Amino acid sequence: MKKVAFYTLGCKLNFSETSTISRQFEEKGFEKVDFQDTPDIFIINTCSVTENADKKCKKIVKEAKKISPNSYVAIIGCYAQLKPREISEISGVDAVLGAAEKFRLIELLDDFAKEQEVKVLASEIQEATAFNNAYSINDRTRTFLKVQDGCNYGCAFCTIPLARGKSRSNTVSSVLEAAREIANTEVKEVVLTGVNIGDFGIVDGKRQEKFVDLVKAIDEVEGIDRIRISSIEPNLLTNEIISFCGESKRFVPHFHVPLQSGSNTILRKMGRRYLRELYEDRVSKIKTLMPQACIGVDVIVGFPGETDELFLETYNFLNELDISYLHVFTYSERANTRAAEMKEVVPMKMRSERSKMLRILSEKKRRKFYEENLGQTFTVLFEDDVQDGKIHGFTENYIRVAAKYDPMLVNELKLVTLDHINEQGNVEVLEPEFVYEKH
Repeated sequence: MKKVAFYTLGCKLNFSETSTISRQFEEKGFEKVDFQDTPDIFIINTCSVTENADKKCKKIVKEAKKISPNSYVAIIGCYAQLKPREISEISGVDAVLGAAEKFRLIELLDDFAKEQEVKVLASEIQEATAFNNAYSINDRTRTFLKVQDGCNYGCAFCTIPLARGKSRSNTVSSVLEAAREIANTEVKEVVLTGVNIGDFGIVDGKRQEKFVDLVKAIDEVEGIDRIRISSIEPNLLTNEIISFCGESKRFVPHFHVPLQSGSNTILRKMGRRYLRELYEDRVSKIKTLMPQACIGVDVIVGFPGETDELFLETYNFLNELDISYLHVFTYSERANTRAAEMKEVVPMKMRSERSKMLRILSEKKRRKFYEENLGQTFTVLFEDDVQDGKIHGFTENYIRVAAKYDPMLVNELKLVTLDHINEQGNVEVLEPEFVYEKH
């Protein structure tokens, strides 16, 4: 029995796919082991969002070969699709598989026998047309359930359409089947994930269903306590979706909505499909219906043409917006994107300074959000996350809490009262009161 280990870089979608591929291996008789357990095979699932993708990939391969010098190393994921030849030149790599091949790697790699030449199996991205079902299980307290893949938007800074292909989806009925399988496990929270999740419903190139159809249907699945939407474009987060989540049995009051810039000038240059006024309207709608809702924001700083004045437009817009935290990305040039050809390049030092300003703003926003919720009662899903005698978890509205460690709390939903913010920036809770029963 060959031993196989997996390493995942990047997003929730990658985690769902790695988990599904790992189950394929186990079904074929391979033994899944930890990265350090001298595996015979390493499968490394890569990301391409930042310029450090190549450095991260090289580092993981180097560590793998230290642990198990004679191991077989296969690279999959977005970076593998974008730069297969470049990856094939990394010392220690045996195979590189693209987007259309990664779910067939057991079939394609001939019993993982090492050969003199690196196997590069990466078709053109136009061939990645199939939707591959995926969800994570047994890896974390929550499950990432993939419902959509690819993107048709073509934003000026983004390589995802080049790495994952056109937008395509599972069907509502197939997602519900997976959700019921998950409901029969001990998982208590499902995170719906995809590349452009609000574009759900395209099958074989044609729109057949809508994301709101899926939201309403999965809300009825018995045995799942909480459902989160991983991230959704503001132009696709309709009032109907927001209103339904506000009254739903299982959808939690937590929205992660990419903004990217608070300047309409920059939004147009980026090729985004909305302006800041629409974003502001979505935030207002969420907060009107769900005052305790958590709203996370993606923002890119240092995009070409972002002057000091335009950056301050973003800063001031975010400062005044009723949001809870930011994910700040420092713009990095990506090959084969329109933005890489744009002039008015922002110096790297300035990009770093602006990133730092927004990260400080994020901490202030998060603390303010936490303070507003002190004294309130929420349910917390405790995770196997223990530090300094404290166990941690998240409320339904995504506040990270800490409680005195008790092994009985792991993967349990407990009703708690938020007491105070500790030195680590987490919220300490009063003694958890009782197990929150399943719906």
